[in-house]
Amino acid sequence: METADVGPGLCSASFNQDSTSLAVGTKTGYRLFSVTSVDKLDCIHESTETPDVYIVERLFSSSLVVVVSESMPRRMNVYHFKKGTEICNYSYSSNILAVRLNRQRLVVCLEESIYIHNIKDMKLLKTLLNTPSNPSGLCALSINHCNSFLAYPGSDTNGEIIVYDANNLSTVTMIPAHDSPLAAITFSASGTKLASASERGTVIRVFSIPEGLRLFEFRRGMKRYVNISSLSFSPDAQFLCASSNTETVHIFKLEQHSPSGEEDAPSWSAYVGKMFTAASSYLPAQVSGMMSQDRAFATVRLQMVGQKNVCTLAMLFGSDKDWEGTEKCELTEPPQACQTYAATVAIPTSGPVTATLTGYSEDGGAKKGEVIPEHEFAAGPVCLDDETEFPPINWCHDGSGRGKGRRP
Repeated sequence: METADVGPGLCSASFNQDSTSLAVGTKTGYRLFSVTSVDKLDCIHESTETPDVYIVERLFSSSLVVVVSESMPRRMNVYHFKKGTEICNYSYSSNILAVRLNRQRLVVCLEESIYIHNIKDMKLLKTLLNTPSNPSGLCALSINHCNSFLAYPGSDTNGEIIVYDANNLSTVTMIPAHDSPLAAITFSASGTKLASASERGTVIRVFSIPEGLRLFEFRRGMKRYVNISSLSFSPDAQFLCASSNTETVHIFKLEQHSPSGEEDAPSWSAYVGKMFTAASSYLPAQVSGMMSQDRAFATVRLQMVGQKNVCTLAMLFGSDKDWEGTEKCELTEPPQACQTYAATVAIPTSGPVTATLTGYSEDGGAKKGEVIPEHEFAAGPVCLDDETEFPPINWCHDGSGRGKGRRP
């Protein structure tokens, strides 16, 4: 996608949680596009009230949009873009570097702290203070509200990843993912896989969550180091794409090889792979490790180079069944009926929100701004509680076909 497609003065671009919408920040404001085909983008909303928008995040296909501008980089504004009203705003102790959303949590990342809000009423639940220096605001939040896993760098000198449970407000695990600092991390739609890349940009690894076990390792290249800026799983977590400052987008296939190495249709590449495997025991560990890393399943060549790219793998066509299972709770959870946004955010907060943990603060310097009266805490969910105006954004799994996700 070229800048001309979304308007002049591009400052930022981000896909929503299910890749059905693209949010673009510009010098004059921000624009929201519906992603329905690869041929064109349909602009569904444009705002010119706030210039120089460098963060704009939309919550699924709802009307909740979070905006941060360069003129007030410490202030987060939450808008109801269809009504043209501000829901609330918060100010922080330093510049906001990233915002992540799911149906339960809103996470704000600063360079040395992370703020976790309850998206139902925007109440600040926890502040992770004194986190390792994170000047790029690198973090990822699982879109599956059943677990709300949060991942962020555990070190500024190597590639450690901290996985935090934003629902129960507790640390889950630490993953020693890379030797060099992290450049990109992302969760699969179910929150059961986490992909990461380091600043070297040569190796991409996939881990199981919450265990933190390495599942896959892919080699993007060997000739040069690159800046990987974006990782994205397909909705079914069978594919993973990676974009960088080069002209090539890599797509990897997540498939487990049989223990015996046998294939139904042996090929020349399979034969060479077996030869590499047999020879790896005689080679240095670093060389044999390279041989065991899978290469890209497919590549896409871009017309530009040297720019930061954002990639996603989306399913644009097909029936509702294509999406079935893309965002489910853990398999141990009982099946849930299709819920609207309002029903989802009304779920009671799990875990004690008043517990005191070492290194955490209840306020952490965040200051709540004005809250529109109709959205005061006592009134219930922040917004999006009118089903006739705001359609369900969960996909039904009962086979009835009711509650099909509609796009504004």
